[in-house]
Amino acid sequence: MLVLFETAAGFAIFKVLDEKKLAKVDDLYQSFESPEGASKVVKLKHFQKFEDTTEALSAATAMVEGKMSKSLKKLLKRVIAKDAQEELAVVDAKLGNVIKEKMGLSCVATNEVLDLTRCIRTQQSSLIKGVEDQEMKAMALGLSHSLSRYKLKFSPEKVDTMIVQAISLLDDLDKELNNYIMRCREWYGWHFPELSKVITDNIAFVRAVRAIGDRTTAAKADLSDILDEDVEADVKKEAERSMGTETKGEDIESIWKLCDQILEISQYREQLYVYLKNRMAAIAPNLTVLVGELVGARLIAHAGSLLGLAKHPASTVQILGAEKALFRALKKKHNTPKYGLLYHASLVGQSTPKNKGKIARVLAAKASLASRVDALSEEARTDIGLEHRALVEKRVQMCNDTLGRRLSGTGKARAKTDKFSAQSEVKQYNPAEDASFSTPGKPKKRKREEVEEDDEDAAETTTPKSKKAKKEKKKKKSKEAESD
Repeated sequence: MLVLFETAAGFAIFKVLDEKKLAKVDDLYQSFESPEGASKVVKLKHFQKFEDTTEALSAATAMVEGKMSKSLKKLLKRVIAKDAQEELAVVDAKLGNVIKEKMGLSCVATNEVLDLTRCIRTQQSSLIKGVEDQEMKAMALGLSHSLSRYKLKFSPEKVDTMIVQAISLLDDLDKELNNYIMRCREWYGWHFPELSKVITDNIAFVRAVRAIGDRTTAAKADLSDILDEDVEADVKKEAERSMGTETKGEDIESIWKLCDQILEISQYREQLYVYLKNRMAAIAPNLTVLVGELVGARLIAHAGSLLGLAKHPASTVQILGAEKALFRALKKKHNTPKYGLLYHASLVGQSTPKNKGKIARVLAAKASLASRVDALSEEARTDIGLEHRALVEKRVQMCNDTLGRRLSGTGKARAKTDKFSAQSEVKQYNPAEDASFSTPGKPKKRKREEVEEDDEDAAETTTPKSKKAKKEKKKKKSKEAESD
């Protein structure tokens, strides 16, 4: 039996001298405790050294993927062609199948082979001659760095981890900004409460507070760079008749420090948004064109990576971000949600409330295709994203116009409606409908007995008439039947 053993310096082929020891693992480890014992079990037949790190990296990557490299193929043709009848022990079963298909050699990949390779690795320096220990360590270090770079597939333009961190930080900055601005409005509101009603924009409010300080100096403050002339005049008027409490200089300085902190965070937030926009345009251009940089970044962050998003089907992309609502609906047997993070996309916002679920489903299908193109293609193009966006926009327009179109057929022709023609109807006055009283005074009250007698007479007169009418109808029906 021959053993294929790979090292950082090259490939080695050993011949097993005593195959009986492979069955007993304890005896095998005991025999490899010393170089003399190891030489009695296996013997080096051939060692092929790598020329450089590039060849070592290509051979190592091929071994990891279960393929046969060129250097290994040459070695097997040269050495094992003489001993084609013997079995070849390999560590990876996939590599053994490839060697068997291409070279026609019978390969073995069992647990005993793994134990044997571990034992050979312990006595590697004594069994493989011609390579010093320091050289082997240096080559192993270089190969490990190269192999780790290959596995990561490092590229400065294809790092979606930066997108995940940037969008998470952007959301955190928005929350902190809202808290700080709310605290600033409440704090400064004790001194100048009317200012928050006049200035609604948060950043403009903070800049105005930084410029005004004490409200008594608002008349001298120059707010032309921050506010319009009308708003500036209103601020100065309100400052003169404000109902706020008086403050000391220390309080105003603390509020100023808070304002400076808010302005710095808002400025950094703008820089971070520009960075995220550029990074999304480089990594996921088609997804950015389709749903926007913020929604696309949130989808990537929710999926973990761009490749993870590409592996999701369109139905999963549609409800990403609405997992709690989905499981709650499944538990209570209600209707499942129609959209998640895609609700904030501009194309979904353009549609009517009735058609948002339909447009979200179409957009999820196109976004899934766009993410796969961005993750697996080597060239950064936006052709597919622009094409899919045009199709979704047409679908949005068609869904919004369905109220004036046919419910069946092609849907391209509008429904035919009758023209409206105004018809004027003139009504004449009917004097018979007027009610008149015989006496101008109040009518006399009738006694209860007289009213009851009148009701009984009316009932007696109505019953015979109704009976006569029924008899006449029956006679007419019988005559018609006889005539027929």
